[in-house]
Amino acid sequence: MKYKRILLKLSGEALMGDRQYGIDPQRLSEYAEDIKAVTEKGIEVAIVIGGGNIFRGVAGAMNGMDRVQGDHMGMLATVINGLALQNALEDAGVKTRLQTAIKINEVAEPFIRRKAMSHLTKGRVVIFGGGTGNPYFTTDSAAVLRAIEIEADVILKGTRVDGIYNVDPRKR
Repeated sequence: MKYKRILLKLSGEALMGDRQYGIDPQRLSEYAEDIKAVTEKGIEVAIVIGGGNIFRGVAGAMNGMDRVQGDHMGMLATVINGLALQNALEDAGVKTRLQTAIKINEVAEPFIRRKAMSHLTKGRVVIFGGGTGNPYFTTDSAAVLRAIEIEADVILKGTRVDGIYNVDPRKR
């Protein structure tokens, strides 16, 4: 089955490569080339990006930080990753738009469903940063929400978690 429109969920950790934190430029470039290859097949691509390579709100809360404040910091981390991915894609010759669930008009346009869908039909890769814009929600939740909103045919998940759990599988 050929998909017309996909939503790719990339974790922030996927951008680290072999590093302990941050962004590996080589890994970012590899992802950009892979995404470009998909778009060259005529498939519309939207991406929800995580921020765990920079900051995790829940981890901040476990260390005494206010959870809402920590989640907002995590949302900003996803925007940083979105900017990095956007740059790598454009260096590879892929037209993009970065949309965020939080208003940062100087660096990205706000998420507007109709604009996102218009960008996709024009062949642009749309990167969604900022999660859902709400604390207590993961970027996996944002991926499902955005996939439904843009009428994606499938969600593809490129993360270190191999499924959806009701508890942390690493703490069992």
